[in-house]
Amino acid sequence: MTMLADRMSVVKPSPSMAVSQAAKALAAQGIEVADLGLGEPDFNTPSHVIEAAHQAALAGDTRYTATGGAPATKAAVCKKFRRENGLEFSADEVVVANGAKQIIFNALMATLEEGDEVILAAPYFVSYPDMALMLGGRPVVVECAREDGFKLTPEALAAAITPKSKWLILNAPGNPSGAVYTVEELQALGRVLADHPNLMILSDEIYEHIVFDGRAFTSFGKACPELRDRTLIVNGVAKAYAMTGWRIGYGAGPAELIKGMTTVQSQSTTNACSVAQAATVAALIGPQDEVARFRDAFERRRDLVVDGINAIPGLALDAPQGAFYAYVDCSGIMGKTAPDGTVLETDPQVTKFLLDEARVAAVPGAAYGLSPFFRLSTATADEVLTAAISRIRDAVARLR
Repeated sequence: MTMLADRMSVVKPSPSMAVSQAAKALAAQGIEVADLGLGEPDFNTPSHVIEAAHQAALAGDTRYTATGGAPATKAAVCKKFRRENGLEFSADEVVVANGAKQIIFNALMATLEEGDEVILAAPYFVSYPDMALMLGGRPVVVECAREDGFKLTPEALAAAITPKSKWLILNAPGNPSGAVYTVEELQALGRVLADHPNLMILSDEIYEHIVFDGRAFTSFGKACPELRDRTLIVNGVAKAYAMTGWRIGYGAGPAELIKGMTTVQSQSTTNACSVAQAATVAALIGPQDEVARFRDAFERRRDLVVDGINAIPGLALDAPQGAFYAYVDCSGIMGKTAPDGTVLETDPQVTKFLLDEARVAAVPGAAYGLSPFFRLSTATADEVLTAAISRIRDAVARLR
């Protein structure tokens, strides 16, 4: 007898978490590993945000909030969208949850019927396909080539749409690619979507503030206002404000969808942490200078990694336009033999080689739906990145 539901046979644990746990297991044995597997800023949460949480706890703000978010949190989210994205939302069009991942899960739970298709632009965030599968949906993967900047083209989108298509999930700036869409590129996708009124759009904008080279970020909602009645914008405080552990995400979209998502949440986690919501209010409406400082550091680290990787024969990396990852093309070392006799034929074999030989934890491109690549997180100290690149270079040099 199996204790688990049949659907669990098609769902995998998060690959990035698995890689990080493997690195931690080696560290527990006294083996030093550069863990570049998990996308988590190494900065401390801004002090005014921590102080707001402290004061909220002292004031007794430690009880249940409204399921969809405390009024002050929803107001802060609405103010953020107005200030930064030029978008107007009312409180009944906003929901607050335990991280952006729960927002996405709640949206799919509230809307997917068995066999509904979810269009994913690969490389995609590792959790998208498994969430869809867990909830009875069918992921439809559209591979987005490196030559196209890892971006979904209107032609590829049009070819992927069927009568069963329920959602298109876009993530920009992208994890793992760092791809950022221009206003014109988003509008071109919007023109395709306009012809398919039953297809909803989930725009995951969690890396909104981490864009490089002077680029301006435009929300899908701003670029395609005509699709507002079927667009869900997903965001949160984890990445921009170094608040991964606070677990606060938020979504904004049509009131009917938000109501359904709130109902789902009422039967799972009830509400997001009250103290973390108070911290979120301070993050969203308080001083924003730390966000700029973090972004500048991420851009410097990006440049460091791009230069270092491109100096290694067999590896190639186009400069990411945003986020804090490096999606490294490893096609140039495929077919080579590692010191233990393993022939590198897949990117999971490449990342195992990097962990074994370089003591660097990376996530294989297969986890993101596009090979042969591997992802490095660049959200760590310069000296860690420098050492990791040096070790990767030395390990690759040992291939034959």
